[in-house]
Amino acid sequence: MLSGSVLLLIITAQLFSCLGTVVSPLLLIPSSILTIFCFLKQTCSYMCQCSVYLPDTTFPVQKVEILEITARVLSEKFESELTKVSQYTKAIEIYEQKIRNLTIKVEHMESTSVSYTELDFQFLKLEINEMERLVTQLKSTLVGSNVIVEQLYVEIRNLTVMVNQLESLDQHNILAIRREIVTLQNRLKECEKDRNQTTAPPYFPPGSCGHGGIVNISQPNIVQLNWRGFPFKYGAWGRDYSLQTPEKDLYWVAPLNTDGRLLEYYRLHNSYDDLLLFKNARDYRIAYGEGSGTAVYKNFMYYNIYSSRDMGKLDLNTNTLAVRKTLPNAAYGNRFSYAGVNWQDIDFAVDESGLWVIYSTEESTGNIVISKLNETTLDVLHTWKTRQYKPSVSNAFIICGVLYATRPVNTRKEEIFYTYDTNTEQEAKVSIIIDKMLETVQSINYNPSDHILYVFNDGYLVKYNLIFQPVLH
Repeated sequence: MLSGSVLLLIITAQLFSCLGTVVSPLLLIPSSILTIFCFLKQTCSYMCQCSVYLPDTTFPVQKVEILEITARVLSEKFESELTKVSQYTKAIEIYEQKIRNLTIKVEHMESTSVSYTELDFQFLKLEINEMERLVTQLKSTLVGSNVIVEQLYVEIRNLTVMVNQLESLDQHNILAIRREIVTLQNRLKECEKDRNQTTAPPYFPPGSCGHGGIVNISQPNIVQLNWRGFPFKYGAWGRDYSLQTPEKDLYWVAPLNTDGRLLEYYRLHNSYDDLLLFKNARDYRIAYGEGSGTAVYKNFMYYNIYSSRDMGKLDLNTNTLAVRKTLPNAAYGNRFSYAGVNWQDIDFAVDESGLWVIYSTEESTGNIVISKLNETTLDVLHTWKTRQYKPSVSNAFIICGVLYATRPVNTRKEEIFYTYDTNTEQEAKVSIIIDKMLETVQSINYNPSDHILYVFNDGYLVKYNLIFQPVLH
Protein backbone atom coordinates (compact mmCIF):
# COMPACT_ATOMS: atom_id res chain seq x y z
CA MET A 1 0.00 0.00 0.00
CA LEU A 2 1.43 3.38 -1.07
CA SER A 3 1.68 6.29 1.30
CA GLY A 4 -0.04 9.59 0.60
CA SER A 5 3.17 11.30 -0.60
CA VAL A 6 3.83 8.64 -3.30
CA LEU A 7 0.29 8.85 -4.69
CA LEU A 8 0.53 12.62 -4.93
CA LEU A 9 3.77 12.31 -6.89
CA ILE A 10 2.32 9.82 -9.36
CA ILE A 11 -0.79 11.97 -9.97
CA THR A 12 1.31 15.07 -10.51
CA ALA A 13 3.65 13.31 -12.93
CA GLN A 14 0.76 11.95 -14.95
CA LEU A 15 -0.83 15.41 -15.10
CA PHE A 16 2.27 17.00 -16.55
CA SER A 17 2.78 14.14 -19.02
CA CYS A 18 -0.71 14.69 -20.37
CA LEU A 19 0.13 18.31 -20.94
CA GLY A 20 3.11 17.15 -22.98
CA THR A 21 5.56 18.69 -20.63
CA VAL A 22 8.31 16.89 -19.00
CA VAL A 23 8.83 18.31 -15.44
CA SER A 24 11.84 17.44 -13.39
CA PRO A 25 10.82 15.63 -10.32
CA LEU A 26 13.52 17.45 -8.45
CA LEU A 27 11.29 20.51 -8.49
CA LEU A 28 8.66 18.72 -6.45
CA ILE A 29 10.55 16.48 -3.98
CA PRO A 30 14.09 16.96 -2.63
CA SER A 31 16.61 14.57 -4.07
CA SER A 32 17.90 13.74 -0.53
CA ILE A 33 14.55 12.11 0.21
CA LEU A 34 13.35 10.55 -3.09
CA THR A 35 14.84 8.36 -5.78
CA ILE A 36 12.81 8.78 -8.94
CA PHE A 37 12.74 6.51 -11.95
CA CYS A 38 10.61 7.55 -14.88
CA PHE A 39 9.70 5.26 -17.75
CA LEU A 40 8.12 6.68 -20.88
CA LYS A 41 6.22 4.50 -23.18
CA GLN A 42 4.95 5.41 -26.68
CA THR A 43 1.19 4.91 -26.71
CA CYS A 44 -1.68 7.22 -27.70
CA SER A 45 -0.04 9.67 -25.26
CA TYR A 46 2.91 9.89 -23.03
CA MET A 47 2.67 8.28 -19.54
CA CYS A 48 5.22 8.75 -16.73
CA GLN A 49 5.44 6.22 -13.86
CA CYS A 50 7.48 7.16 -10.71
CA SER A 51 8.56 5.06 -7.72
CA VAL A 52 9.48 6.69 -4.36
CA TYR A 53 11.38 4.92 -1.48
CA LEU A 54 11.32 6.51 2.10
CA PRO A 55 13.72 5.47 4.94
CA ASP A 56 10.94 5.34 7.65
CA THR A 57 7.43 4.83 6.56
CA THR A 58 5.81 5.23 10.15
CA PHE A 59 5.81 8.17 12.69
CA PRO A 60 6.74 7.21 16.43
CA VAL A 61 3.51 8.43 18.03
CA GLN A 62 3.63 6.01 21.05
CA LYS A 63 7.16 7.06 22.00
CA VAL A 64 6.11 10.70 21.99
CA GLU A 65 3.15 9.93 24.29
CA ILE A 66 5.36 8.04 26.75
CA LEU A 67 7.80 10.93 26.73
CA GLU A 68 5.03 13.42 27.47
CA ILE A 69 3.72 11.33 30.44
CA THR A 70 7.21 10.96 31.90
CA ALA A 71 7.84 14.68 31.58
CA ARG A 72 4.55 15.47 33.35
CA VAL A 73 5.28 13.09 36.28
CA LEU A 74 8.76 14.51 36.71
CA SER A 75 7.35 18.01 36.67
CA GLU A 76 4.82 17.14 39.43
CA LYS A 77 7.52 15.52 41.60
CA PHE A 78 9.76 18.52 41.12
CA GLU A 79 6.98 20.88 42.16
CA SER A 80 6.29 18.72 45.29
CA GLU A 81 9.93 18.57 46.35
CA LEU A 82 10.30 22.29 45.68
CA THR A 83 7.33 22.95 47.99
CA LYS A 84 8.90 20.78 50.75
CA VAL A 85 12.23 22.56 50.43
CA SER A 86 10.41 25.87 50.72
CA GLN A 87 8.60 24.72 53.87
CA TYR A 88 11.78 23.33 55.46
CA THR A 89 13.64 26.51 54.59
CA LYS A 90 11.04 28.56 56.45
CA ALA A 91 11.18 26.13 59.42
CA ILE A 92 14.97 26.31 59.49
CA GLU A 93 14.81 30.09 59.57
CA ILE A 94 12.39 29.95 62.52
CA TYR A 95 14.55 27.52 64.47
CA GLU A 96 17.70 29.44 63.67
CA GLN A 97 16.05 32.38 65.40
CA LYS A 98 15.14 30.09 68.34
CA ILE A 99 18.75 28.99 68.58
CA ARG A 100 19.85 32.60 68.74
CA ASN A 101 17.28 33.25 71.50
CA LEU A 102 18.44 30.15 73.40
CA THR A 103 22.03 31.25 73.08
CA ILE A 104 21.10 34.61 74.60
CA LYS A 105 19.33 32.81 77.48
CA VAL A 106 22.30 30.54 78.15
CA GLU A 107 24.74 33.47 78.08
CA HIS A 108 22.49 35.32 80.52
CA MET A 109 22.37 32.30 82.82
CA GLU A 110 26.17 32.01 82.69
CA SER A 111 26.65 35.67 83.56
CA THR A 112 24.17 35.73 86.46
CA SER A 113 24.59 33.83 89.72
CA VAL A 114 21.18 33.15 91.25
CA SER A 115 18.59 34.27 88.70
CA TYR A 116 17.90 30.83 87.28
CA THR A 117 15.99 27.81 88.48
CA GLU A 118 15.70 24.19 87.56
CA LEU A 119 12.57 25.10 85.58
CA ASP A 120 14.73 27.28 83.33
CA PHE A 121 16.90 24.30 82.51
CA GLN A 122 13.86 22.16 81.81
CA PHE A 123 12.43 24.72 79.38
CA LEU A 124 15.75 24.96 77.60
CA LYS A 125 16.00 21.20 77.29
CA LEU A 126 12.46 20.92 75.90
CA GLU A 127 13.10 23.52 73.23
CA ILE A 128 16.41 21.96 72.27
CA ASN A 129 14.84 18.50 72.04
CA GLU A 130 12.11 19.88 69.77
CA MET A 131 14.67 21.44 67.45
CA GLU A 132 16.77 18.30 67.45
CA ARG A 133 13.72 16.26 66.47
CA LEU A 134 13.00 18.57 63.51
CA VAL A 135 16.57 18.54 62.27
CA THR A 136 16.66 14.74 62.52
CA GLN A 137 13.51 14.66 60.41
CA LEU A 138 15.12 16.99 57.88
CA LYS A 139 18.20 14.81 57.67
CA SER A 140 16.15 11.68 57.03
CA THR A 141 13.96 13.41 54.41
CA LEU A 142 16.57 15.16 52.30
CA VAL A 143 18.48 12.93 49.90
CA GLY A 144 22.23 13.34 49.97
CA SER A 145 24.29 15.72 52.11
CA ASN A 146 22.98 19.14 53.07
CA VAL A 147 25.55 21.42 54.64
CA ILE A 148 23.02 23.74 56.30
CA VAL A 149 21.10 20.93 57.99
CA GLU A 150 24.30 19.20 59.14
CA GLN A 151 25.63 22.45 60.61
CA LEU A 152 22.30 23.15 62.34
CA TYR A 153 22.31 19.65 63.86
CA VAL A 154 25.85 20.10 65.22
CA GLU A 155 24.92 23.47 66.76
CA ILE A 156 21.90 21.97 68.51
CA ARG A 157 24.00 19.12 69.93
CA ASN A 158 26.60 21.59 71.17
CA LEU A 159 23.85 23.63 72.79
CA THR A 160 22.58 20.50 74.60
CA VAL A 161 26.07 19.80 75.97
CA MET A 162 26.40 23.44 77.06
CA VAL A 163 23.10 23.38 78.99
CA ASN A 164 24.02 20.10 80.73
CA GLN A 165 27.42 21.47 81.72
CA LEU A 166 25.87 24.69 82.97
CA GLU A 167 23.42 22.72 85.09
CA SER A 168 26.22 20.56 86.54
CA LEU A 169 28.43 23.57 87.26
CA ASP A 170 25.90 25.22 89.54
CA GLN A 171 28.43 26.88 91.82
CA HIS A 172 25.86 28.08 94.31
CA ASN A 173 24.31 24.59 94.63
CA ILE A 174 20.86 26.07 94.19
CA LEU A 175 19.55 23.07 92.29
CA ALA A 176 21.29 20.65 94.63
CA ILE A 177 19.73 22.34 97.65
CA ARG A 178 16.27 22.28 96.09
CA ARG A 179 16.63 18.63 95.18
CA GLU A 180 17.82 17.88 98.72
CA ILE A 181 14.76 19.69 100.05
CA VAL A 182 12.52 17.56 97.86
CA THR A 183 14.33 14.43 99.07
CA LEU A 184 13.91 15.47 102.70
CA GLN A 185 10.24 16.21 102.13
CA ASN A 186 9.78 12.73 100.68
CA ARG A 187 11.61 11.22 103.64
CA LEU A 188 9.39 13.18 106.02
CA LYS A 189 6.32 11.85 104.23
CA GLU A 190 7.68 8.30 104.57
CA CYS A 191 8.42 8.87 108.25
CA GLU A 192 4.93 10.26 108.78
CA LYS A 193 3.49 7.26 106.97
CA ASP A 194 5.55 4.87 109.10
CA ARG A 195 4.57 6.76 112.24
CA ASN A 196 0.88 6.42 111.46
CA GLN A 197 1.20 2.69 110.93
CA THR A 198 0.17 0.57 113.87
CA THR A 199 2.17 -2.52 112.95
CA ALA A 200 4.04 -3.69 116.01
CA PRO A 201 7.77 -4.41 115.66
CA PRO A 202 8.79 -8.05 115.76
CA TYR A 203 9.06 -9.51 119.25
CA PHE A 204 12.18 -11.28 120.46
CA PRO A 205 12.21 -12.86 123.92
CA PRO A 206 14.73 -11.75 126.56
CA GLY A 207 18.19 -13.19 125.98
CA SER A 208 17.32 -14.21 122.41
CA CYS A 209 19.69 -13.62 119.47
CA GLY A 210 17.27 -14.80 116.79
CA HIS A 211 17.28 -11.43 115.05
CA GLY A 212 19.32 -9.67 112.40
CA GLY A 213 20.67 -6.83 114.52
CA ILE A 214 19.49 -3.28 115.21
CA VAL A 215 17.31 -1.73 112.51
CA ASN A 216 15.96 1.27 114.41
CA ILE A 217 15.99 3.04 117.76
CA SER A 218 13.29 4.91 119.65
CA GLN A 219 13.17 8.53 120.74
CA PRO A 220 14.92 9.23 124.06
CA ASN A 221 13.01 8.55 127.25
CA ILE A 222 14.45 10.95 129.81
CA VAL A 223 14.14 9.38 133.22
CA GLN A 224 15.67 12.02 135.50
CA LEU A 225 18.81 13.91 136.47
CA ASN A 226 21.28 11.73 138.38
CA TRP A 227 20.87 11.77 142.14
CA ARG A 228 24.07 13.79 142.77
CA GLY A 229 22.95 16.74 140.65
CA PHE A 230 23.77 18.63 137.48
CA PRO A 231 27.51 19.26 138.16
CA PHE A 232 28.11 15.49 138.00
CA LYS A 233 28.02 15.16 134.21
CA TYR A 234 30.05 11.93 133.91
CA GLY A 235 29.05 8.43 134.94
CA ALA A 236 26.99 5.38 134.04
CA TRP A 237 23.70 3.70 134.94
CA GLY A 238 21.63 0.68 134.01
CA ARG A 239 19.73 -2.42 135.02
CA ASP A 240 21.24 -5.65 136.24
CA TYR A 241 20.88 -8.61 133.87
CA SER A 242 20.47 -12.12 135.19
CA LEU A 243 18.59 -14.95 133.54
CA GLN A 244 18.63 -16.82 136.86
CA THR A 245 16.45 -14.20 138.58
CA PRO A 246 14.63 -12.30 135.81
CA GLU A 247 11.80 -11.28 138.14
CA LYS A 248 14.17 -9.38 140.41
CA ASP A 249 14.97 -5.81 139.36
CA LEU A 250 18.11 -3.97 140.33
CA TYR A 251 18.79 -0.47 138.99
CA TRP A 252 22.12 1.18 139.64
CA VAL A 253 23.48 4.71 139.12
CA ALA A 254 27.21 5.48 139.32
CA PRO A 255 28.06 9.15 138.68
CA LEU A 256 31.71 10.16 138.77
CA ASN A 257 33.05 12.99 140.85
CA THR A 258 33.09 16.44 139.30
CA ASP A 259 36.61 15.81 137.94
CA GLY A 260 35.06 13.34 135.47
CA ARG A 261 37.54 10.65 136.50
CA LEU A 262 37.04 9.24 140.00
CA LEU A 263 34.28 6.70 140.68
CA GLU A 264 33.64 6.92 144.42
CA TYR A 265 29.89 6.60 145.05
CA TYR A 266 27.04 4.58 143.58
CA ARG A 267 23.36 4.00 144.37
CA LEU A 268 21.08 0.95 144.05
CA HIS A 269 17.27 0.70 143.62
CA ASN A 270 15.21 -2.48 143.81
CA SER A 271 12.61 -1.27 141.29
CA TYR A 272 12.12 1.24 138.52
CA ASP A 273 9.48 3.06 140.57
CA ASP A 274 11.94 3.47 143.43
CA LEU A 275 14.40 4.97 140.98
CA LEU A 276 11.84 7.45 139.66
CA LEU A 277 10.68 8.48 143.14
CA PHE A 278 14.14 8.39 144.80
CA LYS A 279 12.74 5.85 147.27
CA ASN A 280 14.46 3.04 149.18
CA ALA A 281 17.84 3.98 147.78
CA ARG A 282 21.02 2.33 149.01
CA ASP A 283 24.15 4.47 148.71
CA TYR A 284 27.65 2.99 148.78
CA ARG A 285 31.22 4.16 148.57
CA ILE A 286 34.08 2.28 146.93
CA ALA A 287 37.84 2.81 146.81
CA TYR A 288 38.35 3.63 143.94
CA GLY A 289 37.10 3.29 140.41
CA GLU A 290 37.98 5.26 137.30
CA GLY A 291 35.97 6.35 134.29
CA SER A 292 32.45 5.75 132.99
CA GLY A 293 32.98 2.22 131.68
CA THR A 294 31.11 0.58 134.57
CA ALA A 295 28.71 -2.36 134.06
CA VAL A 296 26.62 -4.57 136.37
CA TYR A 297 26.08 -8.29 135.73
CA LYS A 298 24.52 -10.85 138.06
CA ASN A 299 24.70 -8.56 141.12
CA PHE A 300 28.38 -7.71 140.57
CA MET A 301 29.74 -4.37 139.45
CA TYR A 302 32.69 -4.38 137.03
CA TYR A 303 34.90 -1.31 136.69
CA ASN A 304 38.41 -0.07 135.98
CA ILE A 305 40.45 0.34 139.15
CA TYR A 306 41.90 3.84 139.51
CA SER A 307 45.13 4.65 137.64
CA SER A 308 45.80 1.07 136.50
CA ARG A 309 44.95 -1.49 133.82
CA ASP A 310 43.35 -3.64 136.51
CA MET A 311 39.73 -4.79 136.42
CA GLY A 312 37.63 -4.86 139.58
CA LYS A 313 34.69 -7.11 140.42
CA LEU A 314 32.59 -5.65 143.25
CA ASP A 315 30.03 -7.75 145.15
CA LEU A 316 26.95 -5.52 145.47
CA ASN A 317 25.55 -7.55 148.36
CA THR A 318 28.53 -6.78 150.59
CA ASN A 319 30.15 -3.82 148.76
CA THR A 320 33.49 -5.64 148.79
CA LEU A 321 36.02 -6.18 146.03
CA ALA A 322 35.72 -9.86 145.10
CA VAL A 323 38.29 -10.08 142.27
CA ARG A 324 41.04 -7.83 140.94
CA LYS A 325 42.69 -8.84 137.68
CA THR A 326 45.07 -7.10 135.24
CA LEU A 327 43.83 -6.76 131.67
CA PRO A 328 46.90 -7.80 129.61
CA ASN A 329 48.48 -5.05 127.49
CA ALA A 330 45.55 -2.67 127.98
CA ALA A 331 46.35 1.02 127.54
CA TYR A 332 45.32 3.17 130.50
CA GLY A 333 45.80 6.63 132.00
CA ASN A 334 43.57 8.34 129.38
CA ARG A 335 45.76 6.95 126.58
CA PHE A 336 43.04 5.84 124.14
CA SER A 337 39.78 6.98 125.66
CA TYR A 338 36.62 7.67 123.69
CA ALA A 339 36.19 10.93 121.79
CA GLY A 340 34.83 13.65 124.09
CA VAL A 341 35.00 11.41 127.17
CA ASN A 342 38.20 11.19 129.23
CA TRP A 343 39.43 8.32 131.43
CA GLN A 344 37.38 5.63 129.72
CA ASP A 345 40.24 3.47 128.47
CA ILE A 346 38.53 0.31 129.72
CA ASP A 347 34.82 -0.09 128.99
CA PHE A 348 32.82 -3.08 130.27
CA ALA A 349 29.80 -4.42 128.37
CA VAL A 350 27.14 -7.08 128.92
CA ASP A 351 25.22 -8.99 126.27
CA GLU A 352 23.18 -12.21 125.99
CA SER A 353 26.30 -14.37 126.35
CA GLY A 354 27.91 -12.63 129.33
CA LEU A 355 30.67 -10.14 130.13
CA TRP A 356 32.95 -8.28 127.69
CA VAL A 357 35.57 -5.57 127.85
CA ILE A 358 36.33 -2.95 125.17
CA TYR A 359 39.76 -1.30 125.18
CA SER A 360 42.92 -0.56 123.16
CA THR A 361 46.58 -1.54 123.29
CA GLU A 362 49.83 0.00 122.13
CA GLU A 363 50.20 -2.93 119.78
CA SER A 364 46.84 -2.15 118.16
CA THR A 365 47.94 1.53 117.81
CA GLY A 366 44.72 2.69 119.40
CA ASN A 367 42.30 0.51 117.45
CA ILE A 368 39.48 -1.12 119.40
CA VAL A 369 40.23 -4.51 120.98
CA ILE A 370 37.38 -6.73 122.22
CA SER A 371 37.85 -9.47 124.83
CA LYS A 372 35.38 -11.98 126.18
CA LEU A 373 35.78 -12.40 129.95
CA ASN A 374 35.09 -15.14 132.43
CA GLU A 375 32.79 -13.24 134.80
CA THR A 376 33.90 -15.36 137.72
CA THR A 377 37.69 -15.02 137.42
CA LEU A 378 37.97 -12.10 134.94
CA ASP A 379 40.30 -14.19 132.80
CA VAL A 380 40.38 -13.32 129.09
CA LEU A 381 38.73 -16.13 127.11
CA HIS A 382 39.16 -14.77 123.60
CA THR A 383 40.29 -11.52 121.93
CA TRP A 384 39.37 -9.80 118.64
CA LYS A 385 41.23 -6.88 117.07
CA THR A 386 39.31 -4.41 114.95
CA ARG A 387 40.44 -1.74 112.49
CA GLN A 388 38.38 1.02 114.11
CA TYR A 389 40.36 3.73 115.94
CA LYS A 390 38.96 4.00 119.47
CA PRO A 391 39.52 7.76 120.05
CA SER A 392 37.35 8.47 116.98
CA VAL A 393 34.42 6.64 118.62
CA SER A 394 32.20 8.37 121.19
CA ASN A 395 31.02 5.11 122.79
CA ALA A 396 30.33 1.42 122.17
CA PHE A 397 28.19 -1.50 123.34
CA ILE A 398 27.75 -5.17 122.43
CA ILE A 399 24.60 -7.11 121.43
CA CYS A 400 24.74 -10.84 120.64
CA GLY A 401 28.50 -10.67 120.14
CA VAL A 402 28.29 -7.70 117.77
CA LEU A 403 30.08 -4.48 118.70
CA TYR A 404 28.19 -1.27 117.86
CA ALA A 405 30.22 1.96 117.84
CA THR A 406 28.80 5.47 117.89
CA ARG A 407 30.03 8.93 116.90
CA PRO A 408 28.56 12.44 117.28
CA VAL A 409 26.80 14.00 114.29
CA ASN A 410 25.98 17.30 115.99
CA THR A 411 24.93 18.53 119.43
CA ARG A 412 21.56 16.78 119.18
CA LYS A 413 22.28 13.62 117.22
CA GLU A 414 24.52 10.60 117.57
CA GLU A 415 25.05 7.90 114.95
CA ILE A 416 25.69 4.17 115.22
CA PHE A 417 28.11 3.96 112.32
CA TYR A 418 30.30 0.86 112.78
CA THR A 419 29.81 -2.78 113.70
CA TYR A 420 32.16 -5.68 114.33
CA ASP A 421 30.72 -9.19 114.54
CA THR A 422 32.86 -11.42 116.75
CA ASN A 423 30.94 -14.45 115.47
CA THR A 424 32.10 -13.96 111.87
CA GLU A 425 35.00 -11.51 112.45
CA GLN A 426 33.40 -9.20 109.89
CA GLU A 427 33.11 -5.42 110.21
CA ALA A 428 30.54 -3.20 108.50
CA LYS A 429 29.39 0.40 108.12
CA VAL A 430 25.85 1.28 109.20
CA SER A 431 23.88 4.46 109.86
CA ILE A 432 21.36 4.50 112.71
CA ILE A 433 20.65 7.95 114.15
CA ILE A 434 20.18 8.46 117.89
CA ASP A 435 18.50 11.64 119.12
CA LYS A 436 20.06 12.89 122.33
CA MET A 437 19.04 15.44 124.92
CA LEU A 438 22.41 17.10 125.49
CA GLU A 439 25.69 17.19 123.61
CA THR A 440 27.91 14.49 125.17
CA VAL A 441 27.14 10.81 125.67
CA GLN A 442 29.32 9.60 128.55
CA SER A 443 28.31 5.91 128.58
CA ILE A 444 25.97 3.36 126.97
CA ASN A 445 24.93 0.11 128.67
CA TYR A 446 22.78 -2.52 126.95
CA ASN A 447 20.46 -4.81 128.86
CA PRO A 448 19.44 -8.08 127.10
CA SER A 449 16.37 -8.65 129.30
CA ASP A 450 14.45 -5.61 128.01
CA HIS A 451 16.46 -4.69 124.87
CA ILE A 452 17.03 -1.17 126.19
CA LEU A 453 20.06 1.11 125.99
CA TYR A 454 20.79 2.93 129.25
CA VAL A 455 22.60 6.16 128.41
CA PHE A 456 24.29 8.67 130.72
CA ASN A 457 23.95 12.00 128.84
CA ASP A 458 25.59 15.01 130.53
CA GLY A 459 24.27 13.95 133.95
CA TYR A 460 20.82 12.78 132.78
CA LEU A 461 19.57 9.19 132.81
CA VAL A 462 18.09 8.39 129.39
CA LYS A 463 16.59 5.18 127.93
CA TYR A 464 16.22 4.00 124.31
CA ASN A 465 14.18 1.05 123.08
CA LEU A 466 15.85 -0.98 120.34
CA ILE A 467 14.07 -2.44 117.32
CA PHE A 468 15.63 -5.52 115.74
CA GLN A 469 15.10 -6.79 112.24
CA PRO A 470 14.15 -10.40 111.57
CA VAL A 471 16.87 -12.70 110.35
CA LEU A 472 17.21 -12.42 106.56
CA HIS A 473 17.35 -15.85 104.91
